[in-house]
Amino acid sequence: MASLVSTRAGRLAAAAVGTGAAGLFYATVIERNAFALRHVTMPVLEPGSTPLRVLHISDLHMMPNQYLKQAWVSELASLEPDLVVNTGDNLAHPGAVPAVIQALDGLLTHPGLFVFGSNDYFGPTPKNPFKYFDSEHERKHGEPLPWRDLRAAFIERGWLDATHRTHEIEVAGTRIVAAGVDDPHLDRDRYDTVAGRPNPLAQLRLGLTHSPEPRVLDRFADDGYDLVMAGHTHGGQLCLPFVGALVTNCELDRSRVKGPSRWGAHMRLHVSAGLGTSPYAPARFCCRPEATLLTLTPVSHGGGDDAGIESLPQLAEDRV
Repeated sequence: MASLVSTRAGRLAAAAVGTGAAGLFYATVIERNAFALRHVTMPVLEPGSTPLRVLHISDLHMMPNQYLKQAWVSELASLEPDLVVNTGDNLAHPGAVPAVIQALDGLLTHPGLFVFGSNDYFGPTPKNPFKYFDSEHERKHGEPLPWRDLRAAFIERGWLDATHRTHEIEVAGTRIVAAGVDDPHLDRDRYDTVAGRPNPLAQLRLGLTHSPEPRVLDRFADDGYDLVMAGHTHGGQLCLPFVGALVTNCELDRSRVKGPSRWGAHMRLHVSAGLGTSPYAPARFCCRPEATLLTLTPVSHGGGDDAGIESLPQLAEDRV
């Protein structure tokens, strides 16, 4: 009898180890590289405006040898977006700037706005994963990264740095006021530098931040912005079926960890789940790496702006 129990226990242990190994292989090899394009429709423009196609990319966490990711990102240029928004964390290695610029080369020919995140300024470091459950944990920075070189390359190609700046631009016939802050995750945000109500004649009032901290979102909402775009959360990165994200790595609630949502009475929020991971945590589970093509449409006063979400096998199309 003891021998039978021991045999069963051994089989269960072997099955558990096998399942764990299969899950680890899937998360680190398959899903981490299963890049997806999400399509989202958001009614945020002034009535009568022409729809605007905005490509949101974030959290590349690029390493020089990540050729599959670089090739996939380079294909995004075929979407021909009206505007590209990059919400930071482009780098994961001091030698990755050329790889980022090469991957984004086709997109740099389109109008673009950007802000940086912590992993543009500092390299990643090994971290106890349980620290992500404590938003107040002490943060340790890795080696400085060449963010100035990346910024110079973006600006040279025509993208606008929205860090503590307000820009008024016209894209595809749409007048946009865009403002952003430096990364709140590092407490570098200085919202007062862009505070105040944006131009009421604009057809889109757009806010940018890397980390979607509520204190920053509240300020944008109070000033009358229509849409804020952010990244940082990785969509939770390791999620559970029927549960979703376990953490957001910021003060944002888990229900808004990725995709579109409302913030307050009038403002919309879009959080990108991002395209990369830290090299010290190279895994995703139930949270594919993604870029998002948003179709911004005029606000309707007919009450049809809150349709549901339709999920398809290769893409998710959200309408909020």
